[in-house]
Amino acid sequence: MITSLNQLDLNKKYTYADYLTWQLQERVELIFGKVFKMSPAPKTNHQLLVTELLFAIRLNLSAKQCKVFTAPFDVRLPLSVEKQEDKTENVVQPDLCVVCDLSKLDERGCNGAPDLVVEIVSKSSVKKDLHEKYDLYQQAGVKEYWVVYPNDLSVSVYTLDEEGKYQLYKPYTIGDKIVSKVFPGLEIDVEQTYGDIVNEPDPPAYGKDVKRI
Repeated sequence: MITSLNQLDLNKKYTYADYLTWQLQERVELIFGKVFKMSPAPKTNHQLLVTELLFAIRLNLSAKQCKVFTAPFDVRLPLSVEKQEDKTENVVQPDLCVVCDLSKLDERGCNGAPDLVVEIVSKSSVKKDLHEKYDLYQQAGVKEYWVVYPNDLSVSVYTLDEEGKYQLYKPYTIGDKIVSKVFPGLEIDVEQTYGDIVNEPDPPAYGKDVKRI
């Protein structure tokens, strides 16, 4: 029985079937079969942002048949080459996600791409959020991906184009309203969202070389 991360070979690839057998104290994600350890406890700014965004998104989507979830919540992302759910090599726990196709929901979480994923970056997660998860969400067909920088006071919004590639629509900051292209009418005031944030050094806002729309 796997009860510690030290028992896993981090150079090996694993599947969701493997993931289900583990009884770890640490929270982990599988991305393209590789194990990624998650931060043990989110910081105060992280939790403040999750709360504000959750409230704002739920309020804006109240008339739609969509559900909003926050971590810990398993999202399995089988890619087209994976025929069976247990064979998927991708199990992630986004900070926040919106699922409108309710048939994707089951007692284990979400099986399939959410319509919207939000990740709040930290120094320990910035590479994973802007590289591994960016690539995974794009390939899996997550329609919109928001990357939130807690102390840079900005939000980058990536939207899938007709070719299934993410395009950076616009980085939003104080004085702007975050606008979703996937959910018309979903607009969130950046200043209100960041109202209670305590300033501290933030990871650099670097990411993919994408075309701004």
